[in-house]
Order: sequence, then C-alpha cells, then structure tokens
Amino acid sequence: MTSSGTATAFLVLLGVALLVGPWILGTANRLDRLHVRTDSAWAALDAALARRAVVTRAVAAVCGRPELGVAADEAEGARRPDREAAENRLSALLAGLDRSVLAPALAAELSDAEQRVVLARRVHNDAVRDTLALRRRRSVRWLRLAGTAPTPAYFEIAEPGGDAEASGLVQRVSARVVLLDGADRVLLFEGFDPSRPDELFWFTTGGGVEPGEELRDAAVRELFEETGVALPADELVGPVWKRHAVFAFDGLNYASVEWFFVGRAPVGSEVDTSRFNEVEQRTIRRHRWWSAGELAGEDAVVYPAQLAEELPGVVSGWDGTTRSIR
Repeated sequence: MTSSGTATAFLVLLGVALLVGPWILGTANRLDRLHVRTDSAWAALDAALARRAVVTRAVAAVCGRPELGVAADEAEGARRPDREAAENRLSALLAGLDRSVLAPALAAELSDAEQRVVLARRVHNDAVRDTLALRRRRSVRWLRLAGTAPTPAYFEIAEPGGDAEASGLVQRVSARVVLLDGADRVLLFEGFDPSRPDELFWFTTGGGVEPGEELRDAAVRELFEETGVALPADELVGPVWKRHAVFAFDGLNYASVEWFFVGRAPVGSEVDTSRFNEVEQRTIRRHRWWSAGELAGEDAVVYPAQLAEELPGVVSGWDGTTRSIR
C-alpha cells in the first residue's frame, strides 16, 4: 500500500472512531446508570419487604399466630433465588388474616407496609425491564458493553387485590411440554401479562388441566392447541420436573403447580398457532427454538428459571426422577 493509501485508511479509521466512539461511551455510561438504578431499586424493595416482615411479626404476637412470625423470618432470611417463594408464602398467610381483630393503627401499618412492597416491586421491575431492553441490543451484546454486571431479574410475587376475592390465590394445575426438535432445541413462546405489557418473558407450551383430565392427556391437548403438533400420550417422557409458582396475571393471583413432560417434534413439523385462544392471541408475540447454550447466554427472562441448566439433563435421557425446579 502506498503512503497516500495508508494515510487515507488511517483517516477513515479515525473518522469511524470519532463517530462510533462517543456512541459506545454514551451507551456504556447509560447501561452503567441503569445497573445502578436496578441495584438501588432492589435495595428499596428489600427494605420494603423487611418492613413488612417486621410488621408481620408484631401482628403475629398480637393475634397469637406464630406461623406468621415463622413465615416472616423465613422470607427475610431467604437467599435471593428462594426469596420469591418465601415472600409468596408470607403473602398467602397475610391474605387469609382476619384484620378486624387488629387494632386500627396496626391494621393500617400492615396495609401500608404491603402497599409499599407493591410500589417498590413495580419500580424494581420497571428498572429491570429498561436494563434488559438495552442489554438485549445486538450492538451491546457484540461489544460486551454490559461487562461483568449480572443480568437483573424480575421479582415475581403476587400482589394484594382490592377485595377479598382478588386477594385470594386461584389454585391452578398445569401440564407443560418441553418440545424438542432434531437439534435438541426447545420451543418457547414470548409473551406478557396484559397488565404489564412491557415485561416480556419466554415460556414453554402448556396450560391448565381441565377437571377430571389426566396430566399426560392435558399436556398432549395443550401441545396440539398451541403448536399444531400431535403426539401420542405415550410418547411424552415424564413428568420430568415439577414447579410451584405464585404469580399475578391479568389482575388475578395464581398459585400454580406445573408438571413438565418432554416431547419430540416429528421431523418436518411446523409450528401452527392458529388454534390460540383469545388471551393467547393478545399476549403471545412470537415463538422460537432455543438451545441450552443460547438460553444461558441471552439476557432473556425465561420460565422456568432453571430451564437452561436443567435442559441438557433431559436431552441426554431422563433418569425417572421428577425434580423440583424454579
């Protein structure tokens, strides 16, 4: 290359650096601020949950309900991966509490503590949503602008409703299918809660078990309704996993027990979502086949949360044990 050519190439590279450099720096700084915001929001939520635990212990002493105090202690001392389940157990006990026996001041303090948890959780999840949205951009992932910062996660706990019925938990048993293709990838749908359309998450095919319906039959039915894939019931493996979850969806709080089976899509199968019901049509955006490596490497919110780490075990062969997962 001639000296003039070298100079031209250098000037081009310099121009690109001057154009792209400020964007990279600005994006990295914005991402850093979002991580700080998420950490601060979690600290505020943790403080709100701790205050609820303190008030609950006071309520337990007044009412002679030691199980409330035990649940408050367990929630406050739970590790982060177990915190949602522990807080939901406490919420369920508080939902069934007769508050008419409490002194007005204590009842008001408990209600205030619960509402502060609701507000802090929403602020936290808003911060997580914004952080994940930036981290998921291809340019951010390619340039690794998130550095070593851990991927933030939504905090999913049921919220107290405005009346007794809404405050209760709807019991639900679900049959779900980990549908694999020829490359051992799992089919997931991306959807959202109608009351929080900006909080996107991925999940397996499946749904509620109808009265009198067997788990395996429900799994086959749901699989066909949601994907068009028809599998004989005896071709499903499992249940390989069992998951307990408490969550809010479309204004209702659910206590769900989910049973997971594994199925193989026939060669050449295409996903057909034309049988989606009205809610599914409104809340499911798209579907995609994921490998375990892709799940582990993406900043995606996936349910069950342990899908990436547990998937290789069922791909290699089920050992006959139904495992509890998050």
